Amino acid sequence: MSNTHQEPRLEYVQCIDALGLHRMAYWEWGAPDNPRVLVCVHGLSRQGRDFDTLARAMSGEYRVVCPDVVGRGKSDWLTDPLGYQLPLYIADMVTLLARLNARHVHWVGTSMGGLIGIGLASLHGSPIERLVLNDVGPAIRPEAVARIASYLGAPRRFGDLDEAADYMWSISQGFGPHTREQWLALSRPMVKPADDAPGLVMHYDPSIAVPFRSFNAEMAAAGEALLWQRYDAIHCPTLLVRGAESDLLSRETAQAMTQRGPKARLAELAGVGHAPMFVVDDQVALVRGFLLAH
Repeated sequence: MSNTHQEPRLEYVQCIDALGLHRMAYWEWGAPDNPRVLVCVHGLSRQGRDFDTLARAMSGEYRVVCPDVVGRGKSDWLTDPLGYQLPLYIADMVTLLARLNARHVHWVGTSMGGLIGIGLASLHGSPIERLVLNDVGPAIRPEAVARIASYLGAPRRFGDLDEAADYMWSISQGFGPHTREQWLALSRPMVKPADDAPGLVMHYDPSIAVPFRSFNAEMAAAGEALLWQRYDAIHCPTLLVRGAESDLLSRETAQAMTQRGPKARLAELAGVGHAPMFVVDDQVALVRGFLLAH
């Protein structure tokens, strides 16, 4: 494992969308010339610094790249919020891999990042050789969608980091137990100074909620069918991590994922819901063991 005090390099890549170009930021750890590349992609309203602990642990073996998906963190915001959907995210990742000159990659995807991974790993000629799906699958439980919709994009202003961290804990208890220090480290990149007044605001475009809230039951059913089709087209070794208390990934869906497509190996984590954050030692060890297995 690498030095625990190592910090990442912030880089950018220019991507195309329906109305022009946007820059996607990514955080890079380890030797930039290492041909072994690990890409870690975050959840819906999060950003690439979520993976700091895992990236430090893996940067001795990999060039670790943790993008801020467009609309989050240091990345640009889209002019058209309807672009905040999987096809654009997957296209951006293809552009990123071209920038990295990465012919073969390992992938860790949390929630939305896992769906992006499914889309990319299912493509003919995909560079993904090992895939970790963190608490997500083709079928997403409606109660989780309702929970996320209740806060996503809502205007919030905080007096300081502690207040912001307390709020984020109130909507993120499924992440499982963390020390205060660990939680502050996860919370700090999630906020930025407000432009118009003192205080802090969330570090993402509130409009990422627009397409999310537009989904209806018919669209959800069609999306699920397409995601199962894509999952069934994956051939690389796959680890499925499920929080045992997850309200997003049901045990039934997780079990089905072990029986079809890549026949994922399932690891359930007690005392965690949606989603494990790969900060505590046993979660990091689980991912390391799978990715470095021969």
